[in-house]
Amino acid sequence: METNQVLRVSKSRLAGTVRVSGAKNSALRLLAASLLTEGDIELDNFPNQLLDVKVHLDMLRVLGKDYAADGSYIKIWEEHSKLASKLVWDERSIRNTLLILGALTTRFGEGKVPLPGGCKLGERKYDLHVMLLENLGAKVWEEDNYLCAKVDGRLVGADIHLPIRSTGATENSIICGSLAKGTTTIWNPHIRPEIMDLIDMLNKMGARVKVYGQKCIVIEGVEKLSGVYHHVIPDNMEALTWAIGSVITGGDVEILNFPFEHLEVPLVFLRESGMKFYRGEESLIVKGGTPYPVEISTGPYPGINSDMQPLFAVYGAMSKGESKIIDLRFPGRYGYAEELAKMGMNYHVDGGMLVIDGGTKLKGTTVTALDLRAGIALLLAGMTAEGETVIENAWQIGRGYENLSEKLKNLTSLI
Repeated sequence: METNQVLRVSKSRLAGTVRVSGAKNSALRLLAASLLTEGDIELDNFPNQLLDVKVHLDMLRVLGKDYAADGSYIKIWEEHSKLASKLVWDERSIRNTLLILGALTTRFGEGKVPLPGGCKLGERKYDLHVMLLENLGAKVWEEDNYLCAKVDGRLVGADIHLPIRSTGATENSIICGSLAKGTTTIWNPHIRPEIMDLIDMLNKMGARVKVYGQKCIVIEGVEKLSGVYHHVIPDNMEALTWAIGSVITGGDVEILNFPFEHLEVPLVFLRESGMKFYRGEESLIVKGGTPYPVEISTGPYPGINSDMQPLFAVYGAMSKGESKIIDLRFPGRYGYAEELAKMGMNYHVDGGMLVIDGGTKLKGTTVTALDLRAGIALLLAGMTAEGETVIENAWQIGRGYENLSEKLKNLTSLI
């Protein structure tokens, strides 16, 4: 499935055991952080097969790193005496290039990376990344679809006041501050599991990063970081996908490597909305249940994040009654609902709120995965629909779900 443009889904039931892979959102940040040292980086529980991970690894290789991967383990080392500070790249880009820019600039004093997707500055929100680099003393400019940064000597620690709790800007501030001269304080940071995972790895490498709750993160810059062995956290989005998929298909699934501490709030909502589950030693065991309508708003961790709301929308579509979803972080991010409507989901948008009139049986048709999270929502919907669902642009799903075809093959039985 990972290389196909089209995925065909038939009505089926999830049953059996599945192991959650390492977190995509954590893995990409750790790869960017590997640029901060000439030492060897060893990662286990690492999702080597994700499409975005493969793109990032190819970028590291272009810069002068090399790697060897085996199953869920990877070792990254420095191939050349000095890495390139310019990422010359004309293939598909990913937003993580902004973190690569921060890592190159703080280590070498300069960096040049392609803009994610080749977008112009201002079409996407790069302003926070530009702001934080400038706060630390760098000059930042755009040049032929590349974003460039340069500083005389080293970056210098400073106060970084984030106007919103931005995951990417928090991560880039941590990366830049780790090798900056002096103290960097990030005010109003976004504290999430993948950010704590990044901090955990960096501190093992010799960084001096302290977290003071949602108030601030303080980084005492060091001159050099060493190699490390690190275990990547499980992917909470994948874990939630299997849990919701089990309920809406009437399934019975044991989810191994389940990150309970990262999904406490979503699990409360799901238990109150009909999901039947109990906790094993290192797993969540879902015994199906009957979906009830949901009313959720997205928000900073530990709340329900924006990526989760398409999954909750499918859950709501399967329940009899009215479900309401409001995305406070990205208002109006409901493009996937139009694709689900092609399958029969009844919905309307009231102001900034998505209102779903659930309980209508879905029918298979041709739909498009507008992005990764929309794609997996369509896949789950297709497993409940009568007839065949054809998902175009299905490669999007492979960006965030490792070995999905194999896992589905082991879990699903046609109804």
